[in-house]
Amino acid sequence: MYLNHLLLQNFRNYAYQDVSFIAPKTILVGDNAQGKSNLLEAVEWLASLRSHRTSRDRDLIQQNTDYSHISAGIQRDSGPLDLSVTLRQTGRRSLMVNSERVRRNVDFLGHLNAVEFSCLDMELVRGSPGERRDWLDRVLIQLEPIYAHLLQQYQKVLRQRNAFLKQSVPHPPEASQLALWNQQLAIAGTRLMRRRHRLIQRLTPIAQHWHHCLSQGCEILGIHYQSHVPIQLDTTEAILESFYEQFQRRAIAEQHQGTSLVGPHRDDVSLEINQTPARQYGSQGQQRTLVLALKLAELHLIEEVIGEAPLLLLDDVLAELDLHRQNQLLATIEHRFQTIITTTHLGNFTAPWLDAAQLLTVRSGKIVEYTDTRTG
Repeated sequence: MYLNHLLLQNFRNYAYQDVSFIAPKTILVGDNAQGKSNLLEAVEWLASLRSHRTSRDRDLIQQNTDYSHISAGIQRDSGPLDLSVTLRQTGRRSLMVNSERVRRNVDFLGHLNAVEFSCLDMELVRGSPGERRDWLDRVLIQLEPIYAHLLQQYQKVLRQRNAFLKQSVPHPPEASQLALWNQQLAIAGTRLMRRRHRLIQRLTPIAQHWHHCLSQGCEILGIHYQSHVPIQLDTTEAILESFYEQFQRRAIAEQHQGTSLVGPHRDDVSLEINQTPARQYGSQGQQRTLVLALKLAELHLIEEVIGEAPLLLLDDVLAELDLHRQNQLLATIEHRFQTIITTTHLGNFTAPWLDAAQLLTVRSGKIVEYTDTRTG
């Protein structure tokens, strides 16, 4: 797939900007806080209806305006495609595919696929379990758009069960009502956990391959999905039964805390280097290698599943990588993935890369053609 153009209105610090992408590789050059990351965020939002920088739509709307608009023209193997979205301060969204309104998120998702790699992704190693769960969810939404609906269903049931537990404190919750909420949470949770587990199973060997290349064969990567509920069980019925057993074990704790302590909202992903937890391994270089391997694996898995290469969005990450990892990443990209890269300078790129790329300057929410100011 190929992103031909992107139009932004009242999006972050862009009042109005129309960008045409005329080369497979586009480099956005500019100082910090000029809007480079905002453009990548707009592409990410069209791909997943989510941002890894905020959970609130209104944060994307320019100050003192009522709405924000993003539209894009895409070329896929099946033909051209137009996507557009309007976000409003009221919280309402309008989604359109080829000028036709779609009412469900699932009908919008899947038309554009993109993988973003930014310095914030280091939180996959250093951050809380929630960071890793969000990462799994973002990947699954692109691989299987219906997952967004399943995730929304689970979160709704979770909120309702938590409200029921909270209102019961300090007394034991009413048994028949609790059994009903247990059943609904277990069914919705099992759908999520099985998909997350399958994703880890498919992603791990690809990530291990890239990690082996990036570490020059010196390190072994381990990735494991961690859950209170065993999801390696053969059948859905067995997983549900294990869910109910965990509810019984945590019943007193849930009663006292007034919140749900069992389910995919409590799960984690274990990342290990040479059988040692990666967050405790110490070396920032090794942690960056791990995250880069995960992102390359994500990129290749999406291509394998959807049958087309997704867009690659690199948000000022080359400066964070040593020369070996830079070269490995740039060699992997080559002409296979349309790539949009942000940077504060062009020193990390070779002459052939620069000759083949579209160079744009970003300054105060304005994008213009890059002008080489070097002399001599």
